[in-house]
Formats: sequence, structure tokens, C-alpha cells
Amino acid sequence: MSTAKDTANPTRTASQRIIDEAGSWPEVTVGPGARGASVAFRVGHRELGHLHGDHAAHFSFPKDVWEDLRRQGRIIPHPVFPEARGPAARRIESDADVRDVIELLRLNYRRALERRRRGVAA
Repeated sequence: MSTAKDTANPTRTASQRIIDEAGSWPEVTVGPGARGASVAFRVGHRELGHLHGDHAAHFSFPKDVWEDLRRQGRIIPHPVFPEARGPAARRIESDADVRDVIELLRLNYRRALERRRRGVAA
């Protein structure tokens, strides 16, 4: 469960709430995204995910994780790669979506830290 502060505060945008939470994690950098993304979250060179304003988040997951998340209804295929398993998207329309985007970023964050711990290049 997310520990995001003020996720229900209507005066803060969805992207600001996500940035504030994920940006507070050790080793996470928040900066400009590429190809239309407003902001990207990284650990080293590894991108955890990125936001397109306040309305969508994009991620990349291993195929087995992607399949589990898709089956749970937490992600949809990435609109640019609709046939690929791995690239994923999540609409942001509610406070529950904000919380789940944070949790999806946290999932990739934990994977990135584990790779770093094992000495795999980030």
C-alpha cells in the first residue's frame, strides 16, 4: 500500500502527488521524459516509468510480471506497442489510479534496487 501523502488532496495534481511520493525514494531521480513524457523516474540509467501529464503513466515490465498485472486489470498494453508484452500503460483518472501508479513505480523501483544489489548494470 502506498505511503503517499495527500493523495486525496484535490488542490494537488495527480502528477504532483506521484512526483512527490516516488521522488522521495532513495536513489530516485525525477527529470524530463523523452518522446512526449512530461517527467520520468529513474534509478541510475534505468527508467522506472514516466508520466504523460496528469492522465497517463507508462512502464516496462518483464513479460511474466506484465501478464500478471494485465490479468489483474492494473495495466493495459502500451498504445505505441499494442501487441508487445512488456511495455504498459495506466490511465490516471482517480485517486485510486494515482495510488496504483505509485505502486507500479514502486514495483519497478524494487526491481532496480535488486538488480543494483546483485551488481547488474542499471
